[in-house]
Amino acid sequence: MMINKKHTDSIRERVLCIANYTLETKSDIRSTAKKFFVSKSTVHSDLSKKLKKIDPVLYSKIHVILIENKYEGQLKGGESTKKRYSYHFQEQKKNSRQRVQM
Repeated sequence: MMINKKHTDSIRERVLCIANYTLETKSDIRSTAKKFFVSKSTVHSDLSKKLKKIDPVLYSKIHVILIENKYEGQLKGGESTKKRYSYHFQEQKKNSRQRVQM
């Protein structure tokens, strides 16, 4: 099977373009995907698999950013979960007080 050189070059160019953008802006995968009109899966694949083969030095820099973004996302997720459940807990307390007063 012969691989189309032009197609391969365009993928390589996209990978490097996405990597450089991510390095400059430290953006997460979701916002990078929106910027380049590709899926999150494509960005993730480009930055975690293809970039490693194309430019290992750039990959090591991007890898640090991806780990930081993942950690920040986990913190945000934990905060939103905490907020959601504290709201539900407050509502339950409020409702139980109202029932007692009736």
